[in-house]
Amino acid sequence: MNLTPTTRASEFDSSDEEFEEEHHLPLQVSWLDLAVLNYQQSLGICALPGCKFKDVRRNLQKDLEDLKSYNIQDVFVFCTKGEMVKYRVPNLLESYQQEGFMVHHHPLPDGSVPDIASCWKILEELRICLENGKTTLVQCYGGLGRSCLIAACLLQLSDTMLPEEAINLLRELRGTRAIQTVKQYNYLHDFRDNVATYLETKEDSPCRSVSR
Repeated sequence: MNLTPTTRASEFDSSDEEFEEEHHLPLQVSWLDLAVLNYQQSLGICALPGCKFKDVRRNLQKDLEDLKSYNIQDVFVFCTKGEMVKYRVPNLLESYQQEGFMVHHHPLPDGSVPDIASCWKILEELRICLENGKTTLVQCYGGLGRSCLIAACLLQLSDTMLPEEAINLLRELRGTRAIQTVKQYNYLHDFRDNVATYLETKEDSPCRSVSR
């Protein structure tokens, strides 16, 4: 897939809405190579479109147009409804749908981790999208914590991917603040054992092999 290089993040003057409209920079999307999982396409990761908070003043419609330019089809949103209200995009999910995106909403509180059953459900949905050749995006508030956590879990579905290697790949891609909390860091180191235990408890599980 030919992808446009990622764009540097920008800061906008919170007191100058006209500056935002005139100097809008494309929403930064980072693309995670999934060759280790034998997927030809990459996984997109980005921050919250249309966010208006502190010195960030983005335009939702323009951000959605930016995402459409990548031919993104499925979007996984990890922000809670409360966050979307706080960051002034209360109708984000509906806006995605109106623009033709397939929305997968899995709300997780900022800085948190999902229980293993919820995580597996997200990964199963992601794998269906990728196996069907869909251009897929994951996003949370900053595209650093929850989004990178799920992406790192996805990478660990490869028997050859170690937790620290997955974390380093995400930090190289999104910056050193990716995987933000000790809880998230520890979750990734325990992920393979925990998911294997979880799958052992499921009857008729269609799981693939996950190494301990």
